[in-house]
Amino acid sequence: MTTDAPALTDKQIAADALDRMPEAATLAEISDRLAILAGLDRGQQDIDAGRVVTQDEAKRRSMSWTGM
Repeated sequence: MTTDAPALTDKQIAADALDRMPEAATLAEISDRLAILAGLDRGQQDIDAGRVVTQDEAKRRSMSWTGM
């Protein structure tokens, strides 16, 4: 019998990311890392909510934006 591990809170995810960074990490590096994690979280939320398109649809849309 397997059980899913409880989901980490955003604070736990951020603390883990900070713990993995070198002690000399700058505030800018820390901010960048947290921004990346936030973006990944937003992407996962979109996937979970079904707000996704196929790669072909993404290409079609981007070509309409760039005129290519």
